[in-house]
Amino acid sequence: MAYESGALDATLAAAAGDDPALLSELRGAFVESAQKQLDLLKRSRCDGNWNVAAMRLKGLAASFHSEELLLAAENALSSAPGEPAAIRAIESVMDGLSGNIPDPFRI
Repeated sequence: MAYESGALDATLAAAAGDDPALLSELRGAFVESAQKQLDLLKRSRCDGNWNVAAMRLKGLAASFHSEELLLAAENALSSAPGEPAAIRAIESVMDGLSGNIPDPFRI
């Protein structure tokens, strides 16, 4: 799976200007915030909590122009709470945003 982070990178670069330290900090804050919402999504056991976490993740993705994360969050919104495929899709996008190489054997 290829990871498209061009729009995200452009958004972060526009905010950080010529400051590479700020760019790194902004990317870290984005990833950390998305990870928190993913954690809440994983722990959700009811429709309400699942939808709130997925909507927050979708809003975060939209704010930073992260199209793949936005689509994964929308998929979660249309899935049942705790849906493993929806969680794996978000984790896969997060791995790409974090710079991790996804494990092809993860189920």
